[in-house]
Amino acid sequence: MGKITFFEEKKFQGRCYNCSSDCADLHTYFSRCNSIRVESGVWVIYEKPNYKGYQYVLTPGEYGDNQQWMAFSDSVKSCRSIKNIYGDSWKVRLYERPEFGGQMSELTDDCASLYETLKMREIYSCEVTHGAWVFYELPNYRGHQYFLERGEYRQHSDWGATSPGVGSLRRITEF
Repeated sequence: MGKITFFEEKKFQGRCYNCSSDCADLHTYFSRCNSIRVESGVWVIYEKPNYKGYQYVLTPGEYGDNQQWMAFSDSVKSCRSIKNIYGDSWKVRLYERPEFGGQMSELTDDCASLYETLKMREIYSCEVTHGAWVFYELPNYRGHQYFLERGEYRQHSDWGATSPGVGSLRRITEF
């Protein structure tokens, strides 16, 4: 099990809360979050309660400012530890249409630009067959993040996206 500590202020100051399990509603522990220390495990933190809103995937390390995890605000309202991500193989199938339609491309490694690599600007559905992945809205691992674990995603809203734009993706590897 992992361990994560949330701080209300930058540089690990102010009220803090230590967490070692999934939590669907963090609002009773702190009102805002401006720094985080991940001592172990890989975590997804969410802007809203019940694992909704913007997602941020954090690996072990110190994040002294919310800009270090590319936050859009100081709102962190739920979190969960990513389990079953450890392994030595990753594979994702990307489709240009919903319900696994249209052109299909398969990746087994990180991709900084889906357009440059695959000539695909939009991903409407996908299937994660091995490992866990982070999709980014923009190339070079920027913009909104979406955590995807093993399974089928028949449309982009299944992974929490409001549009099919995926600019880059990265494997979640053992840390």
